[in-house]
Amino acid sequence: MELADTAAHAHQHVIAPYQQHIDALNGADQALCARQVAHGGLQALLSGLNPRYIRWKPPVLELTMASGNTGDIHLAGRGLLLIPSVFGAVYPALDDTAEPQPWLTYPVGLRDTDHFLSPIDTARTLSTVSDSLAALLGHTRAVVLWTIAHRPGCTTTELARHAGISPASASQHATVLRTAGLTRTTRHHNTALHTTTPAGHSLLNHVS
Repeated sequence: MELADTAAHAHQHVIAPYQQHIDALNGADQALCARQVAHGGLQALLSGLNPRYIRWKPPVLELTMASGNTGDIHLAGRGLLLIPSVFGAVYPALDDTAEPQPWLTYPVGLRDTDHFLSPIDTARTLSTVSDSLAALLGHTRAVVLWTIAHRPGCTTTELARHAGISPASASQHATVLRTAGLTRTTRHHNTALHTTTPAGHSLLNHVS
């Protein structure tokens, strides 16, 4: 009972205050991993997990651990469970004896990757945005925020297509939302990838 109370207390003070931020990071990371696999396969995914400490040299995945030791993962057909870590160290943690498959941690964050996006119906997007959100932000900007929230990791071109506006307009609205702290933008080469911040999620949840 004491252990359960201690765990609940720790969650309340350590995890709960950051839950929205954690959810936003995990959502963006899942989306970005999906795009990476879709466009570059598993090789692109494994190469981008944590390049400084996790190196994919087909057919071997090389690791540098916190101790400074290096090692290889030999899966022998068992597969590998990738565990995103928000609070963990930048060094990977590995259990290669776990059943039914070994697991490996990597730090959550927007990595140099792309994100696979399924088609979205623009008319449905426009009708989904609430009147109160449109009144607060303006209809087009509200649509842009809603689109980024539902398509984390979208590029400016994809954002424009899904929101039904020009790329220049999408870029302008994304800049305003980013300046207001409602979205964040990460760059991969010359491509901007957009995701919402906890403040953006909170705004959508309260006025949508």
